[in-house]
Amino acid sequence: MKAIWEGIKTGYLRVIEPAADFLVRRRVNPNVITTVGTICTLTGAVVYASGHIMTAGWVIGLTALFDVLDGTVARRTGQSSVFGAFYDSTLDRVADGGVLAGLAVFYASSAVYHNIYMLVVCLLGIIGTFLVSYTRARAAALGIDAKVGVMQRPERVVLLSVPQAFFGLALHGWVLMAIIVLLTVTAWITAVQRISFVHRATSKKPLVNV
Repeated sequence: MKAIWEGIKTGYLRVIEPAADFLVRRRVNPNVITTVGTICTLTGAVVYASGHIMTAGWVIGLTALFDVLDGTVARRTGQSSVFGAFYDSTLDRVADGGVLAGLAVFYASSAVYHNIYMLVVCLLGIIGTFLVSYTRARAAALGIDAKVGVMQRPERVVLLSVPQAFFGLALHGWVLMAIIVLLTVTAWITAVQRISFVHRATSKKPLVNV
């Protein structure tokens, strides 16, 4: 599965290479790219909230390239900075929370697909997603690289865009519900995995009698 995912990422990088070259030649500030990408993602979140699920999937899927472009441009133009990394990570949280919030609004306001249970799942998904990021950041502050778990951000972005772009509200919305439940469950599992990882890394090793 990892090999398949790496192959997809390699192909994606080749596709966006012309856009990266264009931005590098013009030395566009990576923080500007990050900001534009976040605005586009939040636009997709608003479209989700309005109930146009398939359209929102395409918007978020197509604008996900900004997530890759900002880092690529920063490295190739020598504009990488500590603040840039902080800014990018912060806006990633805004984007992640915004998309799930848009879906929560959809389930709360839709006349046809109103579902209080899915509203709760979306809210739990927001908390779980933030926990995934927080646990890694807090671990990094302790000098521990806790990049472990079943669901990383690239996978979340794919699941929040591609299935919706192609299936929308297919099967009376069950496809969308299944994706959201999967994201929420795996987010919480990933958070627990990272907590467990940090616990093991910080626990004292048992003394061994020689």
